[in-house]
Amino acid sequence: MHPIIWILIALAAAILGCFGGFTYRKNYVENKIGRTEDMAKRLYDDAVKKAEDYKKEKVLEAKEEILKAKAENEREKAENEREMRERRNEVQRSERHLDQREEALDKREDTLNRKAQSLEDREDNLTKKLAALDKQQAELEELKGKQIVELERVAAMSREEARQIIVDKVQKEAYHDAAAMVRDIETQAKEEGEKKARNIVALAIQKCAADHVAETTVSVINLPNDDMKGRIIGREGRNIRALETATGVDLIIDDTPEAVIVSAFDPVRREVARLAVEKLIMDGRIHPARIEETVEKARREVDNQIREAGENAIFETNQHGIHHELVKILGRLKYRTSYGQNVLKHSIEVSHLAGLMAAELGADVQLCKRAGLLHDIGKAVDHESEGTHVTLGAELAKKYHESDAVVHCIMAHHNDVEPQTVEAVLVQAADAISAARPGARRESLENYIKRLEKLEEIANSFDGVEKCYAIQSGREVRIMVKPEDVTDDGIRILAKEIAKTIEEQMEYPGQIRVNVIRETRSTEYAK
Repeated sequence: MHPIIWILIALAAAILGCFGGFTYRKNYVENKIGRTEDMAKRLYDDAVKKAEDYKKEKVLEAKEEILKAKAENEREKAENEREMRERRNEVQRSERHLDQREEALDKREDTLNRKAQSLEDREDNLTKKLAALDKQQAELEELKGKQIVELERVAAMSREEARQIIVDKVQKEAYHDAAAMVRDIETQAKEEGEKKARNIVALAIQKCAADHVAETTVSVINLPNDDMKGRIIGREGRNIRALETATGVDLIIDDTPEAVIVSAFDPVRREVARLAVEKLIMDGRIHPARIEETVEKARREVDNQIREAGENAIFETNQHGIHHELVKILGRLKYRTSYGQNVLKHSIEVSHLAGLMAAELGADVQLCKRAGLLHDIGKAVDHESEGTHVTLGAELAKKYHESDAVVHCIMAHHNDVEPQTVEAVLVQAADAISAARPGARRESLENYIKRLEKLEEIANSFDGVEKCYAIQSGREVRIMVKPEDVTDDGIRILAKEIAKTIEEQMEYPGQIRVNVIRETRSTEYAK
């Protein structure tokens, strides 16, 4: 074919293609516009619907707010009305209360007016009565003067003389009544006090299972034979001098068979010497070097015994916290005796007795036990320092930080100071119980006789005493008085004065009974 035809065909195909593409795009665009319009319409409809829903929701919320506001307004209105009613009621009650008080005040005013009138009437009556009494008093004084003048004329006695006679008579009657009252009070107090005290003391003694064996310090050493005396003395006395120098005691070697006597005032030194000599006798090697070594061992052994004795005493009485130096001093009482009574055992016994009595009376048990254990601590050092064992014991207690109450109990247990506490009195009583029980102590014959003579001397120094006898080892003194010089009522006062004088002038363990006896005779004759 001709190329032009082909060109024309190509042009026609291109035209047809362009037209078809245009038609396709037109239809596509129209369809897309239609879909877009539909979508826009749906969105509009949705927006309109949502707007309507939102409008309805807000209208409902507004209605709910209006309803709530109305309800709140109604509630506040109701509360206001209730408060108004309560205030009206309160005002009404206040008005009624004021009306009642006003009526009560009116009644009280009327009562006071009546009382005032009554008092005025009484005052007038009393004034009249006082005037009448004054008149009667004047008449009585005048009559009394006349009677006194008449009595003086009849009795031929002045007023002062008659008054003195009456005073003397009243004094005698008062003395008799006072003695009778003292007798009744003493009898009642003794019955009640002795019964109570006896129960407490008996209970304390029953509960206290203390060892009543009185140990004595050994001062005599038994020898196996008399030849040992020469060995103890040594060549030219060097052994005995070494012993006395090392121990500080005196060794007495005399004609006593198979015995050596240790003499020293310090009981601890005496015990060291006793142990050292016994060890040397058992060892058989006696020379100065051996003596010094043995004495040192004995001293260490005694120190250990002293410490153990003090610790055992504290453990037995359950009084912990005592200074260790005070424990050592307490242990030294193991080798100290008083009238044959071991002082350490006595102190432990006093501690138990004071604690038991304190428990019965509701006092401080621990204070009583502690003070009872330490009350004689001064006896451990009274041979080393000046002063009584009471003063030395109080100083030791202060030095090692014991309480003031314990120090006071130590100072008061022999009445060096007046007891100010119940615990001090209980320690004093426990000390007397432990020392005064039968067999607790012994004293020399010379001291015993002196005590009896002193008792009889004190009793004989009072007027009206005819005879007196000290009996029961000086624990009782019986006094016979002259019946014409001392009355039945006077013997009680005399017994008190004698007992007081004995307390002031004598020192003794326990107590002394004073019995004053007056003979009463009645004589009649049959005719």
